[in-house]
Amino acid sequence: MADVTVRYFAAAAEAAGREQELIAFDSAPTVGDVHDRLLASYGQPMARVLRSGSFLVDGTVSRDHAKPAGLSIDVLPQFAGG
Repeated sequence: MADVTVRYFAAAAEAAGREQELIAFDSAPTVGDVHDRLLASYGQPMARVLRSGSFLVDGTVSRDHAKPAGLSIDVLPQFAGG
């Protein structure tokens, strides 16, 4: 059993209806496993965020679905810059 702390920011927090949660997996998950779980749990609102957003995995930005998820993963929507 592996637990991953998932933190949500901005639009991702709106889509999830929370800022953080602990998600349990049967084995060590990948970024793709977390991605799929979020889509299954939060549907289209989260799909819109994930389409252009990214994951911060233990402090490193990743869109690689094969990368191990680590102990924590942040869901970051696309941010506007200036």
